[in-house]
Order: sequence, then C-alpha cells, then structure tokens
Amino acid sequence: MGHKTRKEVIHSFQVNFFAMGILNTLPWDSLDKELTTSKPSEFIMDILQKTCLHAICLKNPPSLKYRRRFLTELIKRHEMVAAEPLDELYEALGELMCAQEEDVCYKTYFLPTGDAVSLAENVALIAQGTTGLVTWEAALYLAEWALENTHIFKNKTVLELGSGIGLTGIVVCRSSSLTKYIFSDCHQTVLQRLKDNITNCLTNSGSNSASVSVEELHWENVSDEQLQRIQANTIIAADVVYDPETIACLVKLLSRLLNCKVQENQPDVYIASTVRNPQTYDCFKEELERAGLRYVIMKDSVAQVFPYNRASTIEMVKIYV
Repeated sequence: MGHKTRKEVIHSFQVNFFAMGILNTLPWDSLDKELTTSKPSEFIMDILQKTCLHAICLKNPPSLKYRRRFLTELIKRHEMVAAEPLDELYEALGELMCAQEEDVCYKTYFLPTGDAVSLAENVALIAQGTTGLVTWEAALYLAEWALENTHIFKNKTVLELGSGIGLTGIVVCRSSSLTKYIFSDCHQTVLQRLKDNITNCLTNSGSNSASVSVEELHWENVSDEQLQRIQANTIIAADVVYDPETIACLVKLLSRLLNCKVQENQPDVYIASTVRNPQTYDCFKEELERAGLRYVIMKDSVAQVFPYNRASTIEMVKIYV
C-alpha cells in the first residue's frame, strides 16, 4: 500500500469505527505519520467529528466499551505529538465514562453509494442461546457478492434462510430491483431484532420498493403450504453450515425448495459459508450428494466493500438438482 492521504485515513477510521473493526487493525501508523506533519490537533478533531461526534454515532452508536477504547487510543496518540490538550477529546471520553453499557450496540456499514446501514447487534457474542444476534463474515461476503450481481435478483422473489440480524437481506433490498424479499429465522429473539432492523433500515428509510416480509421458519418442520405460499425463485443463505446437528434438516429443506418449481423453473440456490470446521463443511457437501443435489463452487473474485477479516476461508456454492 502506498501513502494514504489525510482524507483516506479519516475515511478508513470512520468505516472501521462504525463497523466496530478490531482496534489494532485501524490505520494507527498512518495516523501517526500524519500527526508528525502540520496541525495534528486539527487532524484529530476531523477524526473525532467523523466517528464519536458523528450524527450516526449519536443515533446508532457502537458499543460503549468500544468507543471508550477508541477514544483512549486517540488521546494517547494525540498526547505524544501535541503540546496542547484537545478539550473535545476529554469531554467525549468523560461522557462515556459516566454512561451505562447497553445490551445492544450498532454496527454501521457503508454501501458504495455512501448510504449507511445501521444494525442493532447484541453486545455479547452468543446471547440468549443463539448465534443469530451478530453479523458473521459470510453474511458480509454474500452482501458484497449481491452488490456485484444485482441482475440475479431483478424481479425475483428471494427467500433468505437464517437471516440473523438482517445485513445481507437489507443490502440486497437496498441495491436490487427485486419483487419480494422474505427474511426468515427460527429464534424468537432473533426475529424481533430482525424486524427492528428491517424497520430502521428499509421501512423508515424509504429506499425500498420491494415487498418485504419476515417468516418464522423451522427447517425441520416447514409445511408444504408454507413453501407454496413463499414461492421463491431465488434462495440465499450465509453462515448456516456451522452445526453438524442441523445439516440434515437444512439439506432436506433445500431439496424440497429445489423441487418446488416456480413458474416451471427450479429456484436458484446460493449458500455462502465461513469454513470454520472443515469436517462440518465436508459433512454438508456429503449430505448434499446423499440427497441427490449437486453443487458448483463459485470462484468469481468479489471486491471487498465492508471492513472484516477476509483471512478466514469463505466459500460460496450454487446448489441445483
């Protein structure tokens, strides 16, 4: 990477701060270089305005702990180079020191258009017996793939399995000209958070013309009537292959969906997975073969739009009969 301009450094801080990126991965080295040039306090103030003092942070803030740690680091870097303390930094940190941590925080992702998608997440990673209350890497990857492949969703009815807090679906709805989008999950707490995020990011934003609905979908006992009513011609899912105990139910449902023809055509099925446990993922592929389903690994390179760790293996497959 070449030298970043001041504007690029500020933008990088903003994008990573709002997505609650791991603090030590933020561009601190670039910040330090800029601070040794002219007007360090002005530069720090610009970062503060684009992060902790930004309108998004006032309405949909990252976790309190994250903001405290971020400001503490910013103060430390500023004190190393500036003779005069910056009152605004200490005032912002002082306010946070008096505040109470909430159960819910927000991660905000910026689309290529500049639009922001703010999602409520649980501060605790695995809360209330479900992993569905946080955004996983494959959901970000699938959203990035969708941004590059809006034609796949044009005039389609899309069903998403295991929507979690809704990132992928909200991005698809904000970027594609689809007819209908059906979010689905099975856990009550997740469904409530999902509905809240849809209301905040789609219903109230006025940026979505598609019909949107939320279904409570238990993979092991979905009725034929429910599938007929959904009538999806595109099915997507992210990070649904992590529990060996649910793989058989998932594959059985995919088989039923693929055999539930819409206007004489079989639906398109796309699954993105973060391969955390290769044995579990192999078990999924073996189960597909046992069910008579075929798959092709999609090897197209997908441009990274959101800040997350791409070091994990993320694989996307298209499944068909």
